[in-house]
Parts: sequence; C-alpha cells; structure tokens
Amino acid sequence: MKPGIHPAYGPVVYRDRSAGFAFLTRSTATSQKTIDWEDGNTYPVIDVEISAASHPFWTGRNRLMDTAGRVEKFRAKYARHQK
Repeated sequence: MKPGIHPAYGPVVYRDRSAGFAFLTRSTATSQKTIDWEDGNTYPVIDVEISAASHPFWTGRNRLMDTAGRVEKFRAKYARHQK
C-alpha cells in the first residue's frame, strides 16, 4: 500500500443512546466528542440512531403489517381513476 493516502484507523466507540448500548471497535470514522471507556482510556464516540440493540427486527419488537388492509386501501383509492 502507498504510504500517506489512507485515513487513520483507530479505536472508536459507537453508542446507541436510545438503547443505552455502546461498543468499542476500530474504524476510520472519528469524532470530536470523546468518552471515558471501561478500560480507563478516552476514545472518540460516534452516536448512532439505531443499532442491533434497538432495531425492532433484532429485538423481537417488530409489528406485523396488515397487508390485506393496505391492498384494500390502495384499491379503494385508485378505483375511482379506472374507467
């Protein structure tokens, strides 16, 4: 690899504030905000809106869609346009 053309790759904490979940990993992403981690070191923190800890599919809190009701609503809406 050519030296000097790649972004810095270092430890970063990703935090899902809605679920109170955070994990330490390595990434090229960085942030001006920092957090004191469990190991006593300070790392840049990146806040995300959704993660596996808060996503409905992974937590089992997903809701079932009423597809029959949606189809009937679509047909009723566009039935008046058909001639």
